[in-house]
Amino acid sequence: MLRDIDVVVNIAATTNFDERYDVALALNTYGAKYVLNFAKKCVNLKLLLHVSTAYVSGEKPGLMRETPYHLGESLNGTSGLDIDEERKIVEDKLKEVNSDKYANDNSIKIAMKNLGMQRSNHYGWPNTYVFTKALGEMLIGHLKGDMPVVIIRPTIVTSTYKEPFPGWVEGIRTIDSLALGYGKGKLTCFLGDPEAVYDVVPADMVVNAMITSIAAHANQTSSETIYHVGSSVSNPVQFTTLQRCAYLYFTEHPWIGKDGKAVIVGDVKVLNSMASFHRYIALRYLLPLQVLQFVNFISCQAFAGTYKNLKRKITFVLRLVDLYKPYLFTKSFYDDINTEKLRRAVREMGDEENIFYFDPRAINWADYFQKIHIPGVRHREFK
Repeated sequence: MLRDIDVVVNIAATTNFDERYDVALALNTYGAKYVLNFAKKCVNLKLLLHVSTAYVSGEKPGLMRETPYHLGESLNGTSGLDIDEERKIVEDKLKEVNSDKYANDNSIKIAMKNLGMQRSNHYGWPNTYVFTKALGEMLIGHLKGDMPVVIIRPTIVTSTYKEPFPGWVEGIRTIDSLALGYGKGKLTCFLGDPEAVYDVVPADMVVNAMITSIAAHANQTSSETIYHVGSSVSNPVQFTTLQRCAYLYFTEHPWIGKDGKAVIVGDVKVLNSMASFHRYIALRYLLPLQVLQFVNFISCQAFAGTYKNLKRKITFVLRLVDLYKPYLFTKSFYDDINTEKLRRAVREMGDEENIFYFDPRAINWADYFQKIHIPGVRHREFK
């Protein structure tokens, strides 16, 4: 392998926003370092391609540039970021938690998840996933030497546009869960800015950008090039488009409930601020929960199971909203100047553009979501 391999592609990662810090640091940060160390041993290596995420830039308003992160750099200007020190913090926390005689797998998992969010927020990143991915980029940039490196930063990756067939998807993302929840009649409200741009890109376009970048940069000594692969600059799509497409699709192809009846979809209440969300939750869920708690108390815990289950669900939703809050009201756009240069080079090759397509301007978003993406996600749900 060390003699024969000439290109190394690293796409392995955990993408859970609130992953255990020890797990995310091992996979997303030190995993990138281990792959780099392997690549250095490949005597005929032409390129290391590392897949990261556009969201390592955080969620600041404005244009996010295709620029590298340097070792020790933080998003909020806080000094003292040291990756080896982060690993030591994890080890110390694990020792502390395990020393508690009441510790169990769940308490350790919660402690590691909380630690990841604390360390991420301390340096300006919104969650453990993007923080540890940024740290992985830093290590590669710092340790690569004269190795040619390409870093691909995709935005939200959706089902395929064409290949291997339209609508192919593995795994259900949050945006897909919302569409399915709406189609099933379970989504009563949506939190977010209706005018916000959601940066999405089909999976096959990401793969084509990866393949093209390999051909473009192989053997370029000491280079490090970053590509944003997304759509917010070239062909932006707003939440209102997604909402309209879901309505039209499920009106024409309604979900059939367990009772055999078609689910009728309609307008969804849009909560366009965190204040409106908290009011909605308080009136619709927290107040009834308090009533249930009182009834449970005076009835000698007769409704303990119901109360506990409802409280658990509300707590889960609140945590989920806290995780996704930066993206629900996003005002970020992802600069794709480098990616456009790559697309231009492919266009100059003629027929190659039809094979290695990754220009989001070719996509009619209404057709894509109605005829490709939502049907593909629905099919995946039934598998």
